[in-house]
Amino acid sequence: MRENKYTPEDLKTMQSWSLERKIQVTQTRLIEWYQKFGGKVYVSFSGGKDSTVLLHIARQLYPDIEAVFVDTGLEYPEIRDFVKTVDNVTWLRPEMNFKKVIETYGYPLISKDVAKQISAARQGAKNAILAFDGKDVAGNETEYRKRYKKWKPLYQSDIPISEKCCEIMKKKPAKKYEKETGRKPILATMAEESILRKNTWLQNGCNAFDSTRPISQPMSFWTEQDVLEYLRRYKVPYASVYGDIVEENGKLKTAGCNRTGCVFCGFGAHLEKEPTRFQGLKETHPKLYNYCLNGGKYDDEGLWKPTKDGLGMRHVFDELNRLYGDGFIKYEQGGEEQCVI
Repeated sequence: MRENKYTPEDLKTMQSWSLERKIQVTQTRLIEWYQKFGGKVYVSFSGGKDSTVLLHIARQLYPDIEAVFVDTGLEYPEIRDFVKTVDNVTWLRPEMNFKKVIETYGYPLISKDVAKQISAARQGAKNAILAFDGKDVAGNETEYRKRYKKWKPLYQSDIPISEKCCEIMKKKPAKKYEKETGRKPILATMAEESILRKNTWLQNGCNAFDSTRPISQPMSFWTEQDVLEYLRRYKVPYASVYGDIVEENGKLKTAGCNRTGCVFCGFGAHLEKEPTRFQGLKETHPKLYNYCLNGGKYDDEGLWKPTKDGLGMRHVFDELNRLYGDGFIKYEQGGEEQCVI
């Protein structure tokens, strides 16, 4: 296994830097990336606040740098409207829509890691099957594998589950674009967002020049507070779905939605405090909410699938609540706080 470039302590130190220093280091990483590939690069632009900051910084250095937006059909209408106002953005479309992905592979639930294990186990992969008993491929129980035991009832349920959504709807169109143009991506992902992203940064740093798919993530050591402070300080336009940036208890927050990923994504939904992403969706975009929750039926093989009336996620959430207790996934009544997506 390759030795990490950085330690967790390094990350903590960099996350504590001033915003000014973070901007300078991010600019340096962008220049290194741009020069390494002779300008054959692009900014992966989702229309969200993180990539909005990244694109703003990149275009201070290279005004003509291209941005690429993957129009999955899962974005808030306000996000798509905002992207349309930004110059020099290439729009890509996936070959398969979200409903078809669910029908073919399954719903995105819990996390990519857990969904991948469930999908593999259902296809007969011994290693994955053993994981739900907390065991490795040799049949030995390990601390690492014990975390999967909780999800054995879900693995044994009739809910189709898969991690394929992001790969098919976002990564595949981007990879196709990269192959056709030779451009290398720049992403606004941050280490604080997940263990996977943290570990990726610890191993490669911001610029993964030597990876099979070279990727630059020059904001990896930023935090959400940095992003909000940047938008506010430099008066950068951003999507209206977030609302105003306000201060509460010494921290910045958005008065509207906090995160604007894929509207119907179930990854991490069980970890959210109220109001959850789906409770927020009910208040702000009731038509999208109804399409998400309504519909669905069992197919001839006894598996729950979407229908023309909707994605059928009410049944999915109710089944999760049956397996793991009422309120495991909260989707009906929310509080009066911001919607969290």
